[in-house]
Amino acid sequence: MPNVPITFGCGLYDRLVPLFSGEVRPEGIDLTFVPIDTPADVFRRMLEGEFQAGEMSSSDYLRRTSRGECPFVAIPVFPSRVFRHGMICVNRDAGIATPKDLEGKRVGVPAFAMTAAVWIRGLLQREYGVDLTTIRWVQDAPLRAMSDDAATRRALAAKFSIEVNETGESFEALLVEGAIDAFIGADIPQPMRVSSHVLRLFPNYKELEQEYYRRTKIFPIMHTVVIRRDVYERHPFVAKSLYDALDRSREIARSKMRYMGTLRYMLPWMIAEIEELDAIFDGDPFVYGLASNRTTLETALGYLRDQALLVHPVSLDEAFVPVGG
Repeated sequence: MPNVPITFGCGLYDRLVPLFSGEVRPEGIDLTFVPIDTPADVFRRMLEGEFQAGEMSSSDYLRRTSRGECPFVAIPVFPSRVFRHGMICVNRDAGIATPKDLEGKRVGVPAFAMTAAVWIRGLLQREYGVDLTTIRWVQDAPLRAMSDDAATRRALAAKFSIEVNETGESFEALLVEGAIDAFIGADIPQPMRVSSHVLRLFPNYKELEQEYYRRTKIFPIMHTVVIRRDVYERHPFVAKSLYDALDRSREIARSKMRYMGTLRYMLPWMIAEIEELDAIFDGDPFVYGLASNRTTLETALGYLRDQALLVHPVSLDEAFVPVGG
């Protein structure tokens, strides 16, 4: 039987390089790996049907699954995970010294339903007691193609205040001017790096993120790997084959990173970073599989539910194909 051709769109993360290079080959699959640097681009191209498998926003995938019209199935592989304490920026004159000070303020967000924003709001609500419905959320305009208008309508019905940035100015400019009091997203705005008017809410974010992980064992998941449903239904073995290949690729990357004779990445103190990583994560922060990530994924579903972004309840066993641990 000939191999199944699969075009796979994904960011070229270090843990995927062995798959991209051909050092790892998924059994029964002729894989064409298309590396894409911008997550929004790979998500859009996945939704347009260009790829048979690839990277997808975990929030977008779970929201689509909750409304019963998702064109994908997911495997428990998580190429992107990021702590988000450090991605909350404030105007220094807005009177925001603590998370609770965000209540009643105007906070910019590229898209209300984006995964990073879901995690940040959940963190603010559950860890710091912030009433999210008191905040005026200013969403980017024009609405991004990846935005979910139906999700925004549900959030509005749940008494979230969401308005659209129609000023024609960037969030960066609005934050410096004080037209918005704070900003959350997948990155810190450029003025954070150059303007004294913009500060992190949590300047000691690394310390807080490490404490958060030690206490909760949650390393926030941003993206998962999906397979087009029509492809999976024709060739169900593809799910396990891709999972196994991606897991082998991760293990190889992890092993190569730990070779101390040379530094594999442009991190002068990488050896010290690895020792710190081992002390906090037992050496494996990017572990795959449903069992090992159940707490983190259940937390994400809870945040989506709290923020009125799910139409119907979703179980993890419903959302992920049963492959891996």
